[in-house]
Amino acid sequence: MVTPNLSQKQSQQFTISEMAKKLFQTVYFTGKQEDKGGDEARIRVSETISRMAFYYEKIRNSVDYKEEHLLLKEAIARVLNRLIGIELAKDEQAIAADLLTELIRAGYLPNNKIHESEIPRLAVIIKKYQSLIKLSRAKTAADKRELADWLWGLAACEIEEHLNPKKINNQVVESMYGVLLPLLELPADSPFAADKEIQLYLSINRGYLRADEEMISFILFKYLVPDWLTADEQAISEVAEKIDELIATATRHAHHPLSSQINRLVARYTVFFSILTEVIEDNPVEVYDSLKRDPKSFPRRIKAVCAKRYKSVKRKLWRAAVRSIIYLFLTKMVLVFILEIPVANLLNQPTSDFSLFINVTFPPLLLFLIVLFTRTPGEANTARIVEGIEGLVYVEKQRKDPFKLRVAAERSQTKSAFFNILYGVTFFVSFGAVIYVLDRANFHFVSITIFLFFLALISFFSIRIRRRVKELLVIEPRENIVGLLIDFFSVPIIAAGKWLSEKFSKINVLVFILDFLIEAPFKLFVEAAEEWTKYVRERKEDVSQ
Repeated sequence: MVTPNLSQKQSQQFTISEMAKKLFQTVYFTGKQEDKGGDEARIRVSETISRMAFYYEKIRNSVDYKEEHLLLKEAIARVLNRLIGIELAKDEQAIAADLLTELIRAGYLPNNKIHESEIPRLAVIIKKYQSLIKLSRAKTAADKRELADWLWGLAACEIEEHLNPKKINNQVVESMYGVLLPLLELPADSPFAADKEIQLYLSINRGYLRADEEMISFILFKYLVPDWLTADEQAISEVAEKIDELIATATRHAHHPLSSQINRLVARYTVFFSILTEVIEDNPVEVYDSLKRDPKSFPRRIKAVCAKRYKSVKRKLWRAAVRSIIYLFLTKMVLVFILEIPVANLLNQPTSDFSLFINVTFPPLLLFLIVLFTRTPGEANTARIVEGIEGLVYVEKQRKDPFKLRVAAERSQTKSAFFNILYGVTFFVSFGAVIYVLDRANFHFVSITIFLFFLALISFFSIRIRRRVKELLVIEPRENIVGLLIDFFSVPIIAAGKWLSEKFSKINVLVFILDFLIEAPFKLFVEAAEEWTKYVRERKEDVSQ
């Protein structure tokens, strides 16, 4: 006999939240959108010639490690820099046309899909930044160049946003903001109450959209100059007058004391919203109907997407590892052969085949082992994701308790000095132990230096590529004494790898060669080849008539 309580529980219906309804609608209508350009002229390039540009771009991205979601923005910035800074193109219409053509050739934009009407629209954006750079008053030529680089980075963000509008992502950002803002509670005596909204918005963009520093700067620029996207000459002139103040304010917001706490909170909700969006995208109509008819089917869908995401992130982990190895090999491994043997001979130190072998094979082997032993989240993590998503979708399960941010504890100077000394000791102990082992293995000074260089880089790269797995975790991993000891001695090595990566990315020789010595002639060659194919096609048509 079925008890009345059990029967009531089974027939319980939940109310779908307004936030969830909007997300369902956005996903549904985005999928139904069609190209309404009609017979409007489109930009078309030769597919045969474009294949050369596509493969060149693959090579270029291999030697300049960037996250996949940043590749379009980085390509826009690079092309703009070449067209304006190297080829000295002045006409914004020509710059816009060349930019779109190159992005299509390289495979960033679809061929024969982009309307020619986009050229004047991009020209307006380019002219806006050209005017701002010209009107801005920098004290020195170096300051002028630094300002121009910063503003062209913003221009690349605005152009990407225009060319590749992500309606679903924008709706998710708006939904997450609407959910978290009422729950975010600052201490009563917090001096940052006025900054809560913008800091939450920035954290959502960092977490969900994985925005880099340039994208964060662009968001802040639009926040500080609300009418920037439609700015006229008068507005541009006013912005130029206060550009230094705007940059200082943007920098303060980008490195705000609240950001670390809000980032941790947003990271958890990023998982909830990304899984929910994937569940909806599978079939928005069917999923929405099942929410009303059979609420029990919803957790099953979430678990299925989680399992799919875990497998996908493992594949991406291996792909990122392969990209990292290629990047290190093409840009850094060459040091082993260019520096180790010549410098060893110069210092009259014997060259060891063993040290050469270790320096070549150890970095990829270490990265391979790190990825191999990286575990994907388990069932407990999936159960927490189900609970979190149901709290977003159903009104009855929404969170009521606020997230209380704490006042950052101020560490005394004595304690800070002690911790700095202790950190310095772990730095010397960590590197000293490695140096001792290598010295006992008869590595000479140059070989040891190169080994440490690669060890630091690989340690940092392993953190970066494992971040995808960490981003799916919504439960805190258990701490143990072994993990604490590993962190204690590995953090200095990882920090050194981060510093080296940042410094050497600025002086990447292969990137410099490709950008300044090869790319411009190569693009001229591609353009000439395409013009030639057009000419041959025209002659063929004339002959056929």
